Amino acid sequence: MDILKPVYTEQNDCQDCYKCIRECPIKAIKVLNNSAQILHEDCIYCGTCTQICPVNAKKVRDDLKKVRKLLNRNEKIIVSLAPSFVTEFPNLSDTQMIAVLKELGFFAVSETALGAQEVSRRVSEFINKSDNGVFISSACPSVVELICKHYPEFKDNITPVLSPLLTHATYLKQKYKNTKIVFIGPCIAKKLESDEFPDLIEASLTFNDLRAWLEEENLDPYLFSEDVRNNKFIPGKAGRGILYPIDGGMITGMKQNTTTTDAVYMTFSGVNNIQSVLTGLNKYRKSNKLFLELLACEGGCVNGPGTQKKYSTAIKRLEVINKMSDEETVVLNTDFSIDRNFDSIHSASRIEHSERSIKEALTMIGKYSEKDEINCGGCGYNSCREFAKAYLEDKSEPNMCVSYMRKIAQDKSSALLRKIPSGVVIVNDQLKIIEANQSFASILGDEIKDLYDTIPGLVDADLKKIFPFHKLFSSALTTGVDSLERDIKYENKMLHVSIFSIHKNKIVGAIVRDMSQPYIQREEVVTRARTVNKKNLETVQKIAYLLGENASETEEMLNSIIEFYTPLE
Repeated sequence: MDILKPVYTEQNDCQDCYKCIRECPIKAIKVLNNSAQILHEDCIYCGTCTQICPVNAKKVRDDLKKVRKLLNRNEKIIVSLAPSFVTEFPNLSDTQMIAVLKELGFFAVSETALGAQEVSRRVSEFINKSDNGVFISSACPSVVELICKHYPEFKDNITPVLSPLLTHATYLKQKYKNTKIVFIGPCIAKKLESDEFPDLIEASLTFNDLRAWLEEENLDPYLFSEDVRNNKFIPGKAGRGILYPIDGGMITGMKQNTTTTDAVYMTFSGVNNIQSVLTGLNKYRKSNKLFLELLACEGGCVNGPGTQKKYSTAIKRLEVINKMSDEETVVLNTDFSIDRNFDSIHSASRIEHSERSIKEALTMIGKYSEKDEINCGGCGYNSCREFAKAYLEDKSEPNMCVSYMRKIAQDKSSALLRKIPSGVVIVNDQLKIIEANQSFASILGDEIKDLYDTIPGLVDADLKKIFPFHKLFSSALTTGVDSLERDIKYENKMLHVSIFSIHKNKIVGAIVRDMSQPYIQREEVVTRARTVNKKNLETVQKIAYLLGENASETEEMLNSIIEFYTPLE
């Protein structure tokens, strides 16, 4: 089921605004029955859609219930805490954070940064032993998903080691027997890691989950004691690994471990920027070793989708850097395997469409030439051709095209106006004609009819210049009345004008009928005959009611007289 995935759509809430398609860097969204659904075979779980959905129809899976059940069973659970907690809970000390987590029922708290330090050491060793080429960090699970699914040609360039979280969990499992690991941090994609490695991670909570939990339990972490003796990270504090949540944090740790002098290190964040980096990267001539630290969230993990605090990325970076201290830190010298391959992540299907198929799809939305391809982006796709490809892959629907639907609406309204025998005109508050039909022009005479042939619909024509009784329209616009009807003598015709409000004080429409036309006369006779008949019927009913009421009163009076003069037996 979709709801079991880290990110899913609450279909009843979706308003088919297509904003998620517009913002999704991978276009991993499929519209079905006017509801935007996530294509999990394409999704990289960056969380963008969950942040920009205006009605919160894109949801993050709630793993809080699962964690609570574990705690209720008295399981010994260690929290792997992301170092970016200092930006989510500013000015909160380590001891206060540990204390409040223990209050929730956790056995102990350890820093995920310890795993990050080990990853930096192992990756440095791997690069030192390898030939020249491109090396891509495996630290960000969203980036791993992006490359494996959408850029499989670079799959072998990912450093074959576990992520910092998985490395940390492996270490904790070995050191502390019979324990379970729960991650708390800013990342949604970590939920995917808990799904893929259930033997290492029981569940993954975001900082938003933690905040909701604390509010529910009425716990304020800032009110907890800073008792250092009982509230320490196990097995100790982390060092440079705490820099991983910011751009270049991993590289800082790697340079400390590497002895290679010809390696070049670069860092990029944000999916769009990463896509630009990967485009054409296979043309690299391997003149030296190039290491790319790639993070899906712009500015790093401190801006992850599971965070609530929104403020300057510069300040967030500073808070992470300031967490570095001169205290003695722990180094994981234990020799345990963190090797990993990425064969379990399958590449997304790629379909090549012929030019003929694309053109056929474009005609489905009224795009018959390049001139019709306005590329407005209203559908959520960057171009009409991209939308057409999505349509061929059954990811989109024709009614997503705004210009196409507008044209259909206009064609329908124009067809209806043409078929109506009466004159119809719609004007704005400046008495400029928005639309009119040919019958309206014909009623006003040959000159206006010729003008209609020149300017279809009389669009933008000044009503004051072609219709002598324009003050009726001005009155309807000023007063904002729902309807106004008048019989007007115009030249040798008797016109019946019915004005109605479309947009109060802004737009009005009118139906103009030439009463001298035979079909109008017949219609009018029938209508008025029905009106007279209805009024006569109402009068007869009233008379019958009065007669019935009088008869009833007379009957009652006569009965009372009879009763009075009838002798008692």
